Parts: sequence; structure tokens; C-alpha cells
Amino acid sequence: MALKMEPKNDLDFILKNLLAGGVAGMCAKTTVAPLDRIKILLQAQSSHYKHHGVLGGLMAIVKQESLIALYKGNGAQMVRIFPYAATQFTSFEIYKRYLNGLSIPMIQHGDKFLAGAAAGVTAVTLTYPLDTIRARLAFQVTGEHRYTGIVHAATTIFKTEGGTRALYRGFVPTMVGMVPYAGFSFYCFESLKFLCMKYLPNALCRKCDRNTGGLVLTVPGKLVCGGLAGAVAQSVSYPLDVTRRRMQLACMTPETAKFGMGMVQTLTLIYRENGITKGLYRGMTVNYIRAIPMVATSFSTYELMKQLLNLDTGMKIS
Repeated sequence: MALKMEPKNDLDFILKNLLAGGVAGMCAKTTVAPLDRIKILLQAQSSHYKHHGVLGGLMAIVKQESLIALYKGNGAQMVRIFPYAATQFTSFEIYKRYLNGLSIPMIQHGDKFLAGAAAGVTAVTLTYPLDTIRARLAFQVTGEHRYTGIVHAATTIFKTEGGTRALYRGFVPTMVGMVPYAGFSFYCFESLKFLCMKYLPNALCRKCDRNTGGLVLTVPGKLVCGGLAGAVAQSVSYPLDVTRRRMQLACMTPETAKFGMGMVQTLTLIYRENGITKGLYRGMTVNYIRAIPMVATSFSTYELMKQLLNLDTGMKIS
């Protein structure tokens, strides 16, 4: 009789998921850190890089600053991403368990979306100030530094821009965007995982008697499901991501100061000045190049870590 991959207790389950999620987030963000920085510069229309494309922007950063500058702000990103990803993945598992226990047909059909959206909101709420700090550090150009590091950026923003409220600037559009982004990410991944296990068990899965359903996704299967999930989620939520960045960076230069308003005003101003393609979806090309491998790496690493920690990664396919 095959042994099931079951945690010893709820605390064991939570701790293992926190570790798996945190490691997954760090691996994913490190993979795409240079693209993450150029995305921020393009979204905010930095005067130094606003006329560059993705490749041109990356080359300009290396030429004008240095190769290491591609990872500017990544220290704050790593400080943020471990608790963020750990909280998000663990919250998803907890919310999914809870929703699965409810006998409400409408909720059961959308439980993965609801669990993912709630998990994203939970994670962002707890770690948002670190995202603001990371964006400020990444926006800086060599020779024009306002902040010397994570702590200095945090204290400066807090003291000079309005305290906690300044650290949470852009929080509302982030929350509005996080619901479809996280919801669709988890929903699409879980749905694609189910389809692979049901219809492509020999191509993208392998046997694992300890898992529910007796199958586990192969690494290519994990990457395909994760990449497609990331593409769908980013397409839906990207304009709100641009709005959030403009609001976070509003106090950096006189040019960006006009974006230090509310979500609706900022969204409207971006649309009026630059339209949809060059405004609300500016930087979308680099975002696809960045988001697809990032989400693919994130979900793949998370699933692999769960397997290493003897957690169940299967699902009922009957």
C-alpha cells in the first residue's frame, strides 16, 4: 500500500508551505531581476531610458551604469519576496482548504480563483512597503542617488513624505489589480495542471503513487502550466500595475510629481497623456518576457519544493 504525502499536523503543513513558497519566490525574482528593473524604468518613463526598448534599455543600463546595475533594487526585492511568496502560496493552500470544505456550488466552481485572489491580497498587504522601497531603489540612476540603501530609503520616505501612508502609496490600484492577477494565476495553473493530468498523463506527467491521483507534473509540465498562467494574469492586470508604479515613484522627480494622486486620477492622466498602448500597456513587451519565465519558475520551484518536503502535489482527476 502506497504512503500518502501528508503533513504531520497543521503547523507542519504551514511551515513546509512557507519554506517552499519563499524559496520559489526568490528563485523566480532572481531569474528576471534585470528585466524587472527595465520594466520599472519603462513604466515610469524615466527620462534616461524612455526612448529605449527592452534590449536597448538593458544595454543602456550596462553602458551608462554597470552590469551590476541591472540588479539595482534587488536587495530590497529579496528582503520582500521571501515573506511575500511564502505568505501568498501558504495562504492559497489554507484558503483553498477552507473553500473546499464549503458546500456551496458556485464557490466550489471558482474556489481556486477566490483562494488565489485572497492569497494575493494577504501577501501584498503584509509586504507592500518593501515593494515601494524596491521600486524607488530600482528607479535611481547612477550619479543621481537619493537613497543609499533599504533602511535609508524607508526612513527617508517615512520622514519626508507622510509616514506610513507614503510607504503604502499606490496600494489601492495594487489591491484592485491583485485580485485578477493572483486569482487568474492560481486558477489557470490549477486548471492547466488538472487538464495535463487528465488528458496528457503520458506527455507532461509521471507516476507518483504517494500523490492524490497517482500523478505528478514533470518539470516541463510545471513550466508550461506556470508560463501560460502568468501570461493570462499579466494581460488582465497590467494597466493597474502601471498605475501603481507611477504612484509609487511620484515623489522621485518634478516630472513624476503629477502622479501623486488617487488611483482613478492617475489612471485617467496616464490614458490622456499616452493612451493605451504607450501608456497603460507601456512596457508590456518586457513584462511578457519577464512574467512568463518568472511565474513558470515560481510555480515549478514551489511544486518541486513541496515534493522534496513530502507534501501532496496531486489532485483528483476522476
